[in-house]
Parts: sequence; C-alpha cells; structure tokens
Amino acid sequence: MPRTHTMLPAIAILLTAGAGDSAAAAKPPLANPAVVQRLLDCRKMTDNAERLACYDKTAAAMETASANGDLVAIDREQRRAARRQAFGFTLPSLSFLERGEKVQEANHIAEIAAGVGRNAQGEWVITLEDGAVWRQTEAIELGRSPRKGSKVVISKGVLGAFFMTIDGEGAGKAKRES
Repeated sequence: MPRTHTMLPAIAILLTAGAGDSAAAAKPPLANPAVVQRLLDCRKMTDNAERLACYDKTAAAMETASANGDLVAIDREQRRAARRQAFGFTLPSLSFLERGEKVQEANHIAEIAAGVGRNAQGEWVITLEDGAVWRQTEAIELGRSPRKGSKVVISKGVLGAFFMTIDGEGAGKAKRES
C-alpha cells in the first residue's frame, strides 16, 4: 500500500484520556499527531462512502504508525504509572503524563516502604514498593524509626526540592536515587 501521509515525528503520543479537570483545562491542549487529526477530520465528511474510505485509509495509516513505533497510545492508568515511575527524576518535559491530573496528584506520591536502612552518612534510605529508592538529604530526627510497611509520602517543593514524610512525621528533604 503506498504511503500517502507524511511520516510522523520520531514518536507521537496519543492520549486516550477522558475529560480533564479545571486545572488541566487551564493548560493549552496538546496537539494531536497528524495521523490522529486526519482520523478526526474524517468525521466532517458528509458522504457516507467517502467518510468510510477516509476512516479505512487513516486507520491503516495509524496501524502502520503504531507498528513502526511512530505512534504510541497510552491510557490514563498507563500514563499515571509512567508518571509515578518518573517522579523525582529530572527528565525532559513529560508534561503529557500530567494531562488530566489534579495538581495534588501530579505533585506527590504516597507509597509503602518495602525496605528501610541508613547509609554511611546516617541518612535514611527508603525503597518503595514500586522499586523507587529515596534518600533523606536533610537530617530531621523522627519520633519513631521508619520500617518496612511505613507509609511514605513524597511531595514536590520549590526549586526542584522534594520532601519526604514517613508515617506522618516530617523526614525533611529527600532525593530520588533510583
């Protein structure tokens, strides 16, 4: 089948999310990849045969783009999982992971500690159930030592800082190790 569409950029992301909240509505919407926009434009055709031919042609182009890795579709749960895995790392813009999320959901995570220990400097090192490893970078003594099963909340602060709370007690600044 001849290719009648232009190649998409290296990777295009199609987000299959529902309607967002008011905070997400304040952000400018992401432009649809060209092949997705062509599919949406098929709806404007009034002749049934032309519309069906347009859908068939564009669906085939989307299938090819997906098979080539030029188009990647993720749903809300996959996007949330990716955002959680990336939380705490300094990465290029991944704002599409926050599309449709409430601000508080994008600015903190709450997990259970799967492993707890101290490094040579006496800083708490917490491994979360999802495998992320966080290190306390600001010495704040806790009333009770963290343990496996402790509830850990990590929140974004200003200027790239992160703050860790363990079992409801402030543990101060933290840094993601892995």
